[in-house]
Amino acid sequence: MNTFVITPRNKKEYQFLYDLMHKLNLNTSELSSEEMEDAGLLLLMKQSDRSKTVSRESIMKKLKS
Repeated sequence: MNTFVITPRNKKEYQFLYDLMHKLNLNTSELSSEEMEDAGLLLLMKQSDRSKTVSRESIMKKLKS
């Protein structure tokens, strides 16, 4: 099952969407800003290229500069 993420622009739009979802008897849940950020980071991690590896020395060199 796919999921929609809808971000209303204001309180009036939020209330309209909230009422609509309940009238349609759809399951809803609210996400905090932090939870939305976590979901975005998870999506980016899943899309990342994991085929390449980087040496520990290369990472340490970057961190020191």
